[in-house]
Amino acid sequence: MSFSPEAAETFGLKALGWLAAHDELLPVFLGASGASVDDLKHQATDPGFLASVLDFIMMDDAWVIAFCDEIGANYQDPMMARQAMPGNEQVHWT
Repeated sequence: MSFSPEAAETFGLKALGWLAAHDELLPVFLGASGASVDDLKHQATDPGFLASVLDFIMMDDAWVIAFCDEIGANYQDPMMARQAMPGNEQVHWT
């Protein structure tokens, strides 16, 4: 399954909601990204920020499994959604 940019953003919002609901993991994301709680609120509609949330979750297979199991998604969905978001474009130098 491939994601449209809009579907990828919706999936990213689910990831952000999941992350925000996990008190033990949210501070890790905030520390790693340099984001603040206010940034979560103000950048929730920014596809680039949502991409960073997916990038963070995909750093650990256990996080991917927990997230996908909780929302009923396939384990490859975070990567598929991420591929449809900004910053994942293929660069051709020739």
